[in-house]
Amino acid sequence: MAESKYDKYMVKASPKGPGAILMNNELVPGSNIFIMYNWIWKQPEPNPIHASLESHDYDEIILNIGMDPHNPEYLGAEIEGYMGDERQIINTTTALYIPGHVEHGRVTWKSFEKPHIQMAIKLTGGKI
Repeated sequence: MAESKYDKYMVKASPKGPGAILMNNELVPGSNIFIMYNWIWKQPEPNPIHASLESHDYDEIILNIGMDPHNPEYLGAEIEGYMGDERQIINTTTALYIPGHVEHGRVTWKSFEKPHIQMAIKLTGGKI
């Protein structure tokens, strides 16, 4: 098939491990977004995976996606995290919006039952 003038905007993932960067300014110049995903197929190690709080000057979205097509809201894990000083528990398929400059982190898997996907979408064109 002939190459399309829009092929430069497409990143075809060929992950060699449990996760991959799908989009950033290096892969597609001019894309002011960073997308990364991880297959969580067992209890993460180290746990917590983010032991401290962090903040940055861009917005971020964290997706935790269950993999059961017959029960898509079932995440298969219980994840504890913090926004500011507030503890949050995630145990269903969830999208979490984190505004720029809001501290977040201390992410710990409290339990693991089934594989799921965690994806970060960072609304910045710079390197992360």
